[in-house]
Amino acid sequence: MDYEGFKEEILKMTKINLTLYKEKQMKRRIDALIKKNNFNTYKEYVQALKDNKDLFKEFINYLTINVSEFYRNPDQWAVLEKEIFPLLMSRNKKLNIWSSACSTGDEPYTLVMVLNKMLPLSSIKILATDIDMGALEKAKTGIYTSKSLENLPKEMKEKYFTMVGDNYRVKDEVKNCVEFRQFNLLRDPYPTGMDLIVCRNVLIYFTEEAKNDIYKKFNMSLNPQGILFVGSTEQMIMANKYNFKSVKTFFYVKDADSFNFG
Repeated sequence: MDYEGFKEEILKMTKINLTLYKEKQMKRRIDALIKKNNFNTYKEYVQALKDNKDLFKEFINYLTINVSEFYRNPDQWAVLEKEIFPLLMSRNKKLNIWSSACSTGDEPYTLVMVLNKMLPLSSIKILATDIDMGALEKAKTGIYTSKSLENLPKEMKEKYFTMVGDNYRVKDEVKNCVEFRQFNLLRDPYPTGMDLIVCRNVLIYFTEEAKNDIYKKFNMSLNPQGILFVGSTEQMIMANKYNFKSVKTFFYVKDADSFNFG
């Protein structure tokens, strides 16, 4: 079995289409994992994934690259707080927000904390999705190391967390604002009626073809004049091709012709 055959087997087993990920990068990660587990061929490893639930779980967790932290890139969060949220709320106080690759929950919980400066927690509801069930379980538990919180302002740590030994636990009133769901950006039907979609530091792992498809689906998922917030390495080239327009660095608006910013 070569790598093409391996990708076909993984698609059957997991519904994850590895063809839509950048091949050189993904193959290198998978080859390293196979070697770490002392297998010599793709065929041996596929059989082991079918037979061993723990090995299968490790593979899925390894495949879905989780690099996450609270308040990552603080300048971008400041723009969201001071410019994007007020703009969206001038049209509608009840925002539909989707954290589309939420990993271990750092991002949707940060969204709640920032939005709570303008709205009571009882009025905040975030949809948070990820392909990795292990990451989602950690997100629901809501316990994080001090390293995960190192960018978070001190007042937020004090207001929204309790200490559990050396770690921080998100308070239940924050957890209650977030609905976590498993979701595959490459396969599942997208939610609709969104005012803000956050998709940061994920699309860099996909092929151009996959990214094009995702951008189009994000556009359809957003309400008119809704906003897409992307990561530091993911500025959209030719945004107008997808019916988007850049309004601030890393922020794109749908239906740009009818939009007025600032």
